[in-house]
Amino acid sequence: MGIVFKQSLNNTIVTYIGFAIGAVNTLFLYTNFMQADHYGLVQVVLSIAAVLMPLLAFGVPNTLVKFYSSFRSDKDQEGFLTMMLLLPLLLILPVALLSYISNEAIGTLLSRKNPIVRDYVWHIFLAGMAMAYFEVFYAWARIRMKSVFGNFLKEVFCRLGQSVLLVLLYFDYIGIEDFINALIGFYLLRMLIMKLYAYTLRMPKVQFSFPDNWWDIVKYSALIILGGSTAIVLMEVDKVMLNNFLELKNIAYYSVAGFIASTIAVPSRAMHQITYPMTAEYLNRNDTVSLKQLYQKSSLTLFIVAGLLFLLIIINLEDLYQLLPEEYTGGFMIVFWIGLAKVYDALLGNNNSILYNSDYYRSILFLGVLLAALAVGFNLWLIPAYGIKGAAIASFSAFFIYNSLKLYYVKSKFYISPFTSETLKVLALLLIVGVLFYSFQFEFHPIVNILLKSFLITVMYVGILYRFKISEDVYGVLSKFLKK
Repeated sequence: MGIVFKQSLNNTIVTYIGFAIGAVNTLFLYTNFMQADHYGLVQVVLSIAAVLMPLLAFGVPNTLVKFYSSFRSDKDQEGFLTMMLLLPLLLILPVALLSYISNEAIGTLLSRKNPIVRDYVWHIFLAGMAMAYFEVFYAWARIRMKSVFGNFLKEVFCRLGQSVLLVLLYFDYIGIEDFINALIGFYLLRMLIMKLYAYTLRMPKVQFSFPDNWWDIVKYSALIILGGSTAIVLMEVDKVMLNNFLELKNIAYYSVAGFIASTIAVPSRAMHQITYPMTAEYLNRNDTVSLKQLYQKSSLTLFIVAGLLFLLIIINLEDLYQLLPEEYTGGFMIVFWIGLAKVYDALLGNNNSILYNSDYYRSILFLGVLLAALAVGFNLWLIPAYGIKGAAIASFSAFFIYNSLKLYYVKSKFYISPFTSETLKVLALLLIVGVLFYSFQFEFHPIVNILLKSFLITVMYVGILYRFKISEDVYGVLSKFLKK
């Protein structure tokens, strides 16, 4: 088994384990063990830190992976690695100084609606810094072809920490302030563990003789900040801006609904680990035929899986909400709009890989910045008018425009599209199954209802896919499974 496939498989398993722990935390522990306004506070602190993270990392994680293999001598490598360790400090130190000098002003800005947020400016900075340097050390390990342990720390470690802290909170061993302090401590500890692991793979030797192309490296890093910031802003800006308009408990309700919808994106994350290097290879070989095939196959496969997950979530949502506290049960439209955005994202297949591995990545980065600003504008408009539902509509609108432009960009530059006649067949199948089962309700316990409806929907959906061979890849996998 090749090292790439083996680590991709292990990373996929770890990702699903982390997501399962996150599901238990989000849907059951947070909703039952913590007050809604405190849960909203935790989400605000982590969301603002996540938005801050790409800025503090200064694009170094991507730069490490891109440039490291281009240096052959130990001296050049050491100079480059020293530069990568120091580069984030160009923004971390000024931001830390700004946080110290303007702590009161920043706290006032963040706490216009929710005064409690005022006391957590330093928590936000420390969490953002820990996230940033964790990504730097994770990239340090990945250039040595070691990614599984770092992925475990990224996907599982802090979620397990949250589970432990929630249990301690429930039994009154700690209070909410202790919880948040300890949570930030977990992020700092994760960063330190990742650092120690990275240094066991290659211990840095301080070398202030930087590479001759150091200015090109700095420019690339600064440009990559835009890409990382765009992705994070589009994912987190809704919760950050809800803090400025609504009480914290509303952010808790929104976060639970958003997490339910985010399950649709898990298969995409797993597949992209495999399609990303394949896309790069086809682009380097200028193999447009293979690139088109991969584009269309990845789009169709992800659309099939994401569409099924969307159906299962929407049709079972009423039963799922019966298992949660009543105050968390009003998020149908949030789940619908965010889920729809995730399905559209899956429909684009390996579109991102094509853009970021091509010569057109600069254009799409700047386009992303404009659309991140558009997302902020949508939230400013829709949250005051429609509350947490407005935030979901704003997220969908921003992702819809962003993905549509990326779709057009690939079409105009490479003359390929992810859509085929099979795409329309899958869409028709999803609509038919959705209409048949949407108002179909059993009178059993909610868990039994969810299991029974999910089984019937999956059997019908997969059965039709298999019977009419709508996807060659899906048909091949099912045929092997049935033979076994």
